[in-house]
Amino acid sequence: MSASGFIKFVNASPSPFHAVESARKQLLAAGFSEIAERDSWAGKLKRGGKYFFTRNRSAIAAFAVGGKYESGNGFAVVGAHTDSPCLKVKPHSKKEKLGYTQVGVQTYGGGLWHTWFDRDLGIAGRILVKTAEGKHAHQLVNINRPILRIPTLAIHLDRGVNEAFKFNNEVQLTPVLASAATKALNGDVDAKSAPNENQHAPLLLKLLAKEMKIEASQIGDFELCLYDVQPSAIGGAEDEYIFSARLDNLMMSYCSVEALVNSSTEANLARDPNIRVVVLFDNEEVGSVSAHGAGSNLLEVTLRRLATEVEAENQDKAQQDDDDWILIDHSPSSIPLIAPFPTSLLPLQSGFERSMTRSLLISADMAHALHPNYVEKHEENHRPLMNKGVVVKQNANQRYATTAVSTTLLREVAAKANVPLQEFVVRNDSPCGSTIGPMLSASLGLRTIDVGNAQLSMHSIREQCGTEDVKYAIDLFEAFFNDFAEIEAGVTVD
Repeated sequence: MSASGFIKFVNASPSPFHAVESARKQLLAAGFSEIAERDSWAGKLKRGGKYFFTRNRSAIAAFAVGGKYESGNGFAVVGAHTDSPCLKVKPHSKKEKLGYTQVGVQTYGGGLWHTWFDRDLGIAGRILVKTAEGKHAHQLVNINRPILRIPTLAIHLDRGVNEAFKFNNEVQLTPVLASAATKALNGDVDAKSAPNENQHAPLLLKLLAKEMKIEASQIGDFELCLYDVQPSAIGGAEDEYIFSARLDNLMMSYCSVEALVNSSTEANLARDPNIRVVVLFDNEEVGSVSAHGAGSNLLEVTLRRLATEVEAENQDKAQQDDDDWILIDHSPSSIPLIAPFPTSLLPLQSGFERSMTRSLLISADMAHALHPNYVEKHEENHRPLMNKGVVVKQNANQRYATTAVSTTLLREVAAKANVPLQEFVVRNDSPCGSTIGPMLSASLGLRTIDVGNAQLSMHSIREQCGTEDVKYAIDLFEAFFNDFAEIEAGVTVD
C-alpha cells in the first residue's frame, strides 16, 4: 500500500537532512548511482543511466536519462521541497530561568505555533562532528523521545484563554528541557569540555553526544529542529486518512521519488527521448532564497549540465558542444569581430535553451482540502476533497504557475494514468499562498503546473490527508515520466 510506504518515509524524516537521507537510500536501493556536483560528469552520464546528487545534504536532485536522449530534447521535471514549518535551535540556545533549563528556539516558516504547546518534542538535524583526524564530518542525529515540552498556562491563571489564545513567540514559545534539580543529579560536568558549552546547555550537548556515541567535545556547529515524536499513522473509521507531521511537503517529496524509481525501468528508459528529473529543494517555507532552495541555481545548473554532459567523453568535449563561433558587432566602425562565445548565454542557441521549450515542470506542493467546519473560507466552485485525486492549483495573479497549456498537458497524462484531477482557486477576498512554481517558471522560461494532494490543518504540528491520494500522486507522476514526450509532441504553442 502506497500510504504505508509514505508512513515509513515520514517517520524516518524528522528534518530536511533526514528527508534527503531517506530519499538517498530509496534511490540507491533502486540502482541509482550517486555522483558529486563538484565533479565533472562528462564520461559518467550514459543514456539509460540513473543518477543523483545532494546539495548541503538538505536538497537532492535525481535523474534518469532516456535511451534515445539527444541534446536539445526535453526534461520531465517534478519539483518539491524537504522543509516544513518548525522550531529551530538558536545559535545560543542556553537558557536558565527560575530553576528550569530551557532551549532557545527560532520559528521557521509560517507555522500554526499554538499547536506546538503541550506536545512531546524530540530533536533532530545535523551536526558537524570533529573526527580523530581533525576533520569535520556531517552526521545526522535524532533524539526520538520526548525530551522537550512547551507547557500551556493553566486556565485558572488565564480565564480568557478560550476566547483568544495569545502568546509571545519569543517568551512563551520556549521549551523546557529539565529542572535544575534533575540537571544537578545527572551532572552537567560530562559536557563541560564541549567547545560550545557556553552557547548551549551542557545537558543538551550531553544528550546529543550520547545519541551519536561520540564525546561532547567533538560537537561543533549544528542545525537542529524540534519535532513531535508521536509517529505518523493511518486512521479514520475506514483507515481513509493519514495523521502526520510534515505532510507539507514530505508527501509530495515521497511521491515524486517513488514515481521516478518505479518508472525508470530499463524498458521504459530505452524508449524515452527525454530526461526525467526530480528535485527536492530546501527552504521553500521561508521564500526559497538560499543556495539549496528553488531560488538558487540548483535546477538550472542540473539541467544545463545534463544538456551538455550526457554521453560527453570528457569535460573539454562537453564545453565544446556548448560553444560556438559567432559574430559580435561591437566596433565603432561596425566591422564584425569574430570571437568565441558560449552560446548557452544566447537565446535558443544551445541544447539547454532548446530543451526548455520541450519541457514541463510539475511543481508539487500540498493543497487545501475543503474544511467541513469552515466552508465559507473556500471558493464555492473550487472545493477539493481528500481521496478524490490530485489538485491542480490556479491563480490569475500568478501565485501559481499553471497555464492552459500546462493544464492540457497534465490532463492528457492523468487520462492515461486514470487519475482524477481536482481544481483549486482561492477566494477573491482571501490572500493566496505560493510555491516554487512561479519563480522557477520565470527564471527558466519553463512551462509549469502547480499541483498537490488535498490536506487539512496545513502548517499544524499534526496534519491530515487521504490515503488514496498517495497512490494517485505516484501514478500521475509515473505516467508523466513515461508518457510526457509523446503527449508533448501533440501540443505545440510557440
